[in-house]
Amino acid sequence: MAKRERVVRMSVELPLWRALTGYRVLTMIYAVLLAIFGRDNFGQQRFERPWVAVAYLAFLFVWTLATLPKVRSAANCTKRFLVADLVVALTGILLTPLADVDSQSFDGPTLPSIWTAGAVLAFAIKGGWRWAAFASTFVAAANIIQRGEPSRDTYHNVLLVWVASIAIGYVVEVARASERTLARALEIEAATRERERLARDIHDSVLQVLAMVQRRGAAIGGEAADLGRMAGEQEVALRTLVSSGLVPPTRVSEDAAEGAVVRTVEVDEEGP
Repeated sequence: MAKRERVVRMSVELPLWRALTGYRVLTMIYAVLLAIFGRDNFGQQRFERPWVAVAYLAFLFVWTLATLPKVRSAANCTKRFLVADLVVALTGILLTPLADVDSQSFDGPTLPSIWTAGAVLAFAIKGGWRWAAFASTFVAAANIIQRGEPSRDTYHNVLLVWVASIAIGYVVEVARASERTLARALEIEAATRERERLARDIHDSVLQVLAMVQRRGAAIGGEAADLGRMAGEQEVALRTLVSSGLVPPTRVSEDAAEGAVVRTVEVDEEGP
């Protein structure tokens, strides 16, 4: 009967990366529409220097679309990209007073608006709560600097992003640990099933025959002794196989970024 390895990948992160991809696109569109149709408290166009807003949002549009492959998986999302993405968000926050002078007097949105949270969430999904705390601290500092004299709403928004990103990062870390534990449990279960199958297939009488050949070969001597020695080696190998099971080697990548690997061995029944 032929054996083949069946590899199952489990990843709780992939749905998070997909959600982050969608979030970045939607919030980028929102930031652009907010700049186009947004008004100040007096119903006037909010930008004194609209060219600053246009230049930044045009760059944000291109950057978001160009970096979509970077936020599709943990393997693609490198540290260099995360830092660059955070710099884009911080630059947009700090450029807001240049485009909108009244932004320091009124609690209006920044140029990147809620797109900034996507940059922080990428840190959280990639590196856990510590990375999220690092990124959200920079965002908080940039918002406070941009406001000049922060209001209670500013501190509230900053704290909300900080707590939410850390919480998501912590959940990701817990999910990864649970994923590894489950993968290991399934591997042990698969090895146990294989060991039980081998124990059923290899009848005890085979081991008895090998032991008898070993004894008889040793008693006769000569070439029979060599045969007996080989029979003894096979007996030991079979007993070890039955007691420990068989987990064949694999060529599958062990990269944790692709998801936890669970190996099982399937047996193809011989045809009639």
